[in-house]
Amino acid sequence: MQKGMQIKQHEVLPLRAPLSQPFRTAFGQHDTLDNLLFKIELNNGVVGFGEAAVATHITGETLSQTQNNLKKCGQSLCGRNVADYLSISSALHRQVPDNKAALAAVEMAVFDALARSLKIPLWRFYGERPVKLHTDITIVIDSVENARKKAREFYVRGFRAFKIKIGRDRDQDLERVIAVAKIAKNSKLYLDANQGYSAEQTLKFLKDLETYNIIPDLIEQPVPKNDREGLKKVTRLAKTKVCADESVRDMADAIWAVKEKACDVINIKLMKCGLVQAKEIAFLARANRMGLMVGGMMESSLAMTCSAHIASGLGFIDYVDLDTPFFLKDRHRHKFLSKSGEYDLSKTKSGIDIIP
Repeated sequence: MQKGMQIKQHEVLPLRAPLSQPFRTAFGQHDTLDNLLFKIELNNGVVGFGEAAVATHITGETLSQTQNNLKKCGQSLCGRNVADYLSISSALHRQVPDNKAALAAVEMAVFDALARSLKIPLWRFYGERPVKLHTDITIVIDSVENARKKAREFYVRGFRAFKIKIGRDRDQDLERVIAVAKIAKNSKLYLDANQGYSAEQTLKFLKDLETYNIIPDLIEQPVPKNDREGLKKVTRLAKTKVCADESVRDMADAIWAVKEKACDVINIKLMKCGLVQAKEIAFLARANRMGLMVGGMMESSLAMTCSAHIASGLGFIDYVDLDTPFFLKDRHRHKFLSKSGEYDLSKTKSGIDIIP
């Protein structure tokens, strides 16, 4: 095992940024980005960065809980070699089983430091070459006029995949989807109910859209996360592909989804499962001919780019939902993300190659 890659010290810092607009979904909203930065330094002087994005309304985790757990994880990691990342990951799953945001941040920092030490980009842990990615853009729950305005703005910029948040008010949802569909010609349309509908409401909503000649390419998490039978029903009866997000949080959930054919697509998010399980879930889904989305919570460019490395390296991700950098106010230029939503990681120097 290579010497000099032992973790010497760690630091937990706030990672905050204002948003250009409220990020409103059926289950809640973000008014600011309020995350945590986990930083480690190795004996060789290399620094690795990780991010914990806490979504209390989705995962039940809290910022204070995550901060405390990051400090404890950092203390227990002191002296560990980052090359031993599989053993570190196993220990983290035991140490913070109910705080996956903390787990993800630590794994991210470990992988970042390891890749930087080896002088290779992070995507090399997942594939031979980086595939260019095109993220969708989210149209949040808002007035129809604002949805129309945002859709037009991003369509002109070159976006051709739109994820429309629904699930609070069926009639307004219908108006908003129709409005975006009229503007986003020749574009892919994804719907995301964030657990806001029942199975029957979802199927009725999709039927209503069909009368307007709108058949979305995908609908994400149409039912409450624990309504497994409802998820299976929508998957079985809908013409639109069904993506599980909150219902598939880790490898155990993914195995259930594959076995039961509960959905057509699984949304992998680092804040649900970490970097190690993300790869395992991806290969499980692919082996069973299930589609894959890579998404995220309300994350900065650090975690978003980390997810992009995974998706780019794997090379077989069907849907990319890594657009939160476009919701950050006063967003600085992102060296790997174009204004039209293209991630190109071919010029990554080493690690994630993002300094927060």
